[in-house]
Amino acid sequence: MTMESNSMTMPMSDPNAWATAMNNLGMPPMGMTGQPLMPDFDPNLGMMAGITPMNPMMPGLGMVPAPLSQDIPVVKEIIHCKSCTLFPPNPNLPPPATRDRPPGCKTVFVGGLPENATEPIIMEVFGQCGDITAIRKSKKNFCHIRFVEEFTVDKALFLSGYRIRLGSSTDKKDTGRLHVDFAQARDDLYEWECRQRMLAREERHRRKMEEDRLRPPSPPPIVHYSEHECSQLGDKIKDDGKFPEAVRVLFTWLERGEVNRRNANNFYSMIQSSNSHIRRLMSEKSQHEKEMEEAKDKFKTALAGILAQFEQIVSVFQAASKQKAWDHFSKAQRKNLDMWRKQAEEIRNMHNEQLMGIRREEEMEMSDDDMEEAPDSKDSEDSGVSQVEALKEENDSLRCQLDAYRNEVELLKQEQGKNQPIRSEEDSTHSQQLSFLQQALQGMQKQLLKMREELKQREAELDKSLEDKQQLKSQVQSLKESLQNLQNTHLMQLEMSKQDDRGGEESTNQSSEATVSAVVSCSQEKEGPTEKNPPSPVHSEREALLVGIISTFLHVHPFGASIEYICSYLQRLDTKINPSEVEALLSRLPCTFRQELTGVGASLEKRWNFCGFQGIKST
Repeated sequence: MTMESNSMTMPMSDPNAWATAMNNLGMPPMGMTGQPLMPDFDPNLGMMAGITPMNPMMPGLGMVPAPLSQDIPVVKEIIHCKSCTLFPPNPNLPPPATRDRPPGCKTVFVGGLPENATEPIIMEVFGQCGDITAIRKSKKNFCHIRFVEEFTVDKALFLSGYRIRLGSSTDKKDTGRLHVDFAQARDDLYEWECRQRMLAREERHRRKMEEDRLRPPSPPPIVHYSEHECSQLGDKIKDDGKFPEAVRVLFTWLERGEVNRRNANNFYSMIQSSNSHIRRLMSEKSQHEKEMEEAKDKFKTALAGILAQFEQIVSVFQAASKQKAWDHFSKAQRKNLDMWRKQAEEIRNMHNEQLMGIRREEEMEMSDDDMEEAPDSKDSEDSGVSQVEALKEENDSLRCQLDAYRNEVELLKQEQGKNQPIRSEEDSTHSQQLSFLQQALQGMQKQLLKMREELKQREAELDKSLEDKQQLKSQVQSLKESLQNLQNTHLMQLEMSKQDDRGGEESTNQSSEATVSAVVSCSQEKEGPTEKNPPSPVHSEREALLVGIISTFLHVHPFGASIEYICSYLQRLDTKINPSEVEALLSRLPCTFRQELTGVGASLEKRWNFCGFQGIKST
């Protein structure tokens, strides 16, 4: 095999010369269509790791570099074989058209073969592209070639457009123009689908392994109930370290329905032991809250110290900004000082806002605590009932604890009766436990008696409060009856004054004196019966006289009168009367006098009317 090449002179004995040269230059070996032939090429290595030596079609083809871009044209040269010669196409012609590459394509279509071409000649030409699996030749000057690897198809496409000549003959049957294109084969598609399914299985397996690795471990299985397991679980529940696991087992047993009449006492004692951990948990919570408060105080103190240092730094910048020191700095120094001062002030303000926010939160928490601690404005009856209910609930809880201790004592006695041949040490521990339980039982009994005494006292206080409530109700009823009698008397007096006013203007003074005397008598009667009535709007006898005179005056003026008209009438009797005083007096008696607006536009006028007959119904 020979090759004439003017572009590169390289020994023909090295078939991997082009790949080695590209590797030494740090460039990945490219195929004939510009695609990388080595997908796992590492340019940092001197040799291509994990890649077998290339088997190019021939030394000439192996030395022809593939174009790295479309702008650089591919230089094709004459290829000499043993039984044929390949002449390159005209470089000015466009590249031959190809169909879309099918997935997993390993088969190419070769057309334009000479009529005298045989399979050995085809194997000689295309065998240098790569290992060939099969050649299917047709009688119409074309064939299909299936390669072992996919990347060898790109090398075969490089020969598309070459003119082939068998030997040195110029006969038409010994010449032809090769056309190489992708071919769609069912075997290639099947192998590609199998490979994709294998990759999908590997991906699913990898994901499953990752999910199994990240999945939290399953909880251990819960043992079934037995006397032995119950005794062990009772000891574990009393242990603070093993309490969470033991409570989970107890919960599972309760959910399964393991409770019956024979083991109900055992379950009750275990539940009682679980309840005893509440105090421990509350103490741990209070301890953590105390630590949190200490950490808050420490943080607040440190923040206040940092803020004080920021204040000092800002004061230093402010002192440097004064004229006696500012004039001695250069322009650049002044600029830096100004910038530093602004940054220090911003940071100082930010820390100050943070500290103020902490203080505001503390004040809000304190206010919430005060609101919660403030006594509720409820009646004495409700508070007494709630206290009695609370005492009853506490009494029930103490009784339940007492029953639990009794059950434990009975269980210990039963165990002691069953296990007679027990060591002396165990007897001593049981006796100690019994003594402790007896002492606790005595203490609970004392506390129960004390709570009963407190309950009796609360009930006595509740009865006393109920009696006080009945007395208050009777007093309120008597006050309501006296008020109704007073209103009836006042109504009768107003009717009598109305009959006296019908005489005309001549009897105005007489009726006014009668009304005034009636009002005075009513005021005296109101002041007499009880001291708990609200203060009267009429403060003196003079104002009562004015109310009577004004009522008589407005009664004979059914359409009302202005304040000036009323005052002009009153000033005839007393010149010291002030309009503002009269208007204030009328305003304090809304049920007796009513102010109305009459007229339109400029003739709008405020007039006072007497409404005592309507007001007596609403009061």
